[in-house]
Amino acid sequence: MTHITINQRSYRLPSAPVVIVCIDGCEQEYINQAVQAGVAPFFASLLKKGTVLSGDCVMPSFTNPNNLSIVTGAPPAMHGICGNYFYDTEQNAEVLMNDARYLRAPTVLAAMAEQGLKVAVVTAKDKLRALLGHRLRGICFSAEHADKASLEGNGIDDVLAKVGLPLPSVYSADLSEFVFTAGVMLMRSQRPDLMYLSTTDYVQHKHAPGTAEANGFYAMMDRYLGELDAMGAVIGITADHGMNAKTDALGRPQVAFLQDALDQAFGTDSTRVLLPITDPYVVHHGALGSYATVYLKEGSTQQSVVNALQAIPEVEQVLDRATAAARFELPPDRIGDLVVLAHRLAVLGTSASKHDLSGLTVPLRSHGGLSEQAVPLLFNHPLKDIPKRRLRNFDVLQLALNHTAVPAASAAPRSKLR
Repeated sequence: MTHITINQRSYRLPSAPVVIVCIDGCEQEYINQAVQAGVAPFFASLLKKGTVLSGDCVMPSFTNPNNLSIVTGAPPAMHGICGNYFYDTEQNAEVLMNDARYLRAPTVLAAMAEQGLKVAVVTAKDKLRALLGHRLRGICFSAEHADKASLEGNGIDDVLAKVGLPLPSVYSADLSEFVFTAGVMLMRSQRPDLMYLSTTDYVQHKHAPGTAEANGFYAMMDRYLGELDAMGAVIGITADHGMNAKTDALGRPQVAFLQDALDQAFGTDSTRVLLPITDPYVVHHGALGSYATVYLKEGSTQQSVVNALQAIPEVEQVLDRATAAARFELPPDRIGDLVVLAHRLAVLGTSASKHDLSGLTVPLRSHGGLSEQAVPLLFNHPLKDIPKRRLRNFDVLQLALNHTAVPAASAAPRSKLR
């Protein structure tokens, strides 16, 4: 066997190690500025020896839906993960969307492992680990909980000693560096056939492209990517979403508190506003993003709510469920009656009393809307026969496996990682 088909896509089995990197929050200008500053020689080299493309992430431009699109090669309508957080109608509760039971499609990672290939996954935050590692017979652990990794649960133990770094803070650039250090360690010690590395956007939420902190962060990643390149890995790099300032000219957050506005217009409990950006890590963005969903309750009419939302200056678009599901390839049963998008420099909240902005020590930067869709698609090898269509971040696996000038794998199965 030289190919497998997963979620209606064909993937060639790798003959050289393939590393897919998802740089969380990687607005393309971050890489450009780091290259211009002379601190990212690996990224700079891709213009000559590799392939530099751009694609769109899936909507909403949040972490969970996009990481799962990347590893399934499919939009949320197929894999089911449409946010970090959603209203589970079966439980009648708002819950985190980090449980594998919400996943409706298999991952390419698990499918490759089933063919006997060595597969490894290292993610920054633990919220993604269960989803990325669903049915994966291989290594899968998070930097956040690296100290808790076990052979039985994660395919590897004693991670801190093997990586050679202390357990990093979840609110730090060190969390992402741990991911890359672990990736290099695994490539040296295990040489996986396919490895997926996913970082955190802590730095991008706090620092704009071209700042010393941002350039230093990308210089760090550049060094590890250079090491993986030198070890013969085929590398594909993309992002789950971009990042933008969400402030006025004086750096003050531009926030529309939708629940407050709707309660004032229609009365308390007439609507439910839900923010899919919500996750356990809200210090750096206050759970404020540029995408929200609204559920209508008894007594509120859809058009009147649409009119009220469209009158809010920070709101760019209001779409009904059917339109949003079709346009953004979303599962209609997992989004609200309405989808609300903010304009590029604004974010959406529920009620002012429910958002703690005390952790915002720098001007607010966030994501979630259409303005954060453009992301890089970078490869350390030339690509051939690039599809002449709109490229997406979830094309990265197929491009790296099928379109690089690397010989097809032999039909013999590989030894498993565990």
